[in-house]
Amino acid sequence: MTDGKMPLRAKVASSVSRTAAALSRAAGRGDGSVIGGWIGLKIDPDLLAHLASGRAIALVSGTNGKTTTTRLAAAAVGVLGPVATNGFGANMPTGHTSALAKAGQTPYAVLEVDEHYLPKVLVATEPRVVALLNLSRDQLDRAKEVAMMAQMWRTALAEHPAVHVVANSDDPMVVWAAAGSPAVTWFSAGQRWHDDSWVCPECGSPIERQADQWWCTGCSLRRPVPQWVVEDDGVVDPRGAWHKISLQLPGRVNLGNAATALAVAAQFGVRPTDAVTRLSTVASVAGRYAQVVRDGRNIRLLLAKNPASWLEAFDMADEAPTLLSINARDPDGLDTSWLFDVDFSPLRGRQVLITGDRAYDLAVRLEVNGVPFHHVRTFGEAVKLVPPGRLEVIANYTAFQDIRAELDRVL
Repeated sequence: MTDGKMPLRAKVASSVSRTAAALSRAAGRGDGSVIGGWIGLKIDPDLLAHLASGRAIALVSGTNGKTTTTRLAAAAVGVLGPVATNGFGANMPTGHTSALAKAGQTPYAVLEVDEHYLPKVLVATEPRVVALLNLSRDQLDRAKEVAMMAQMWRTALAEHPAVHVVANSDDPMVVWAAAGSPAVTWFSAGQRWHDDSWVCPECGSPIERQADQWWCTGCSLRRPVPQWVVEDDGVVDPRGAWHKISLQLPGRVNLGNAATALAVAAQFGVRPTDAVTRLSTVASVAGRYAQVVRDGRNIRLLLAKNPASWLEAFDMADEAPTLLSINARDPDGLDTSWLFDVDFSPLRGRQVLITGDRAYDLAVRLEVNGVPFHHVRTFGEAVKLVPPGRLEVIANYTAFQDIRAELDRVL
């Protein structure tokens, strides 16, 4: 909806939202992606719907990989023209509102959506496409159980039959959530983490796996045939054509994110051959994968927030000295028992340092896993203890931000 067609209240709310966000950035209080949307929605509770009207929108949701896939999808859809997106990861309605208000009158939008908020954002934005990446345990003290989340998605999608769903064929929970939708495109990116999908969400029977296939032993639920498939260092499209993917982002998991982005962009009419070069322009995502040099150390930052994402982080990290940092503040979730679901054995044989508010919880887990470590009080101390060369840093939400802030202060 253009500014000229929006109700007066929405125009005022949009303007105030942009101003508040700009003031927040100028004051050094962050990027303004939350406060701007919060104020705008206080003035007009329907502001998100007004700002979404008239745009072709894709929503990206899942437990892991949302921010990266959103950035890649926005880059791919950008072949067609300007794209509004919440590139800094503010993935609740306040963030969506702020992103659309800031972007102005773009014809397209690609928005990352927190999995809990997907039903609400579906109603407000009436998207063309919804991408469902994966479902696994996350923030155990306050998040829904995985099967409950799948049910919530399934119910919400049933109320929006016109939405085209792009869904992960390798995750049984996602397949069950999407299976009732009239139009589904399946992608295969692999699923290394299986511990949240051993039981069928339809009938409760065990799920069996063999190679890349899975099926329920008690009902008809099974892995659908994917139209988009990661193969070697590229992606096969629905026509059978293979496209080499050259990313600046590490790890096979990001090839899967790229496949998802191509599948989303295809629903906007973007050809894979036009989109693949755009994917290679994405180098860092809200600081994730960023590399900086300090005192002769090449430091790479990786975010990991739950067992599935820690498994992928170990795959992305080089065999080099590694700093692990764990906090348990509100954005992280207060329960750290999930550490015992992570297999830290891939870190054996390398220099491991630990820090963060809950470093002692991490220390107990590493001791049980037989991984030697050294506790450091600060990030600077860690840098001094490792030799020149690569230093991998893997941290959860607030620990990651703490380290980014310290790097910003000293670089």
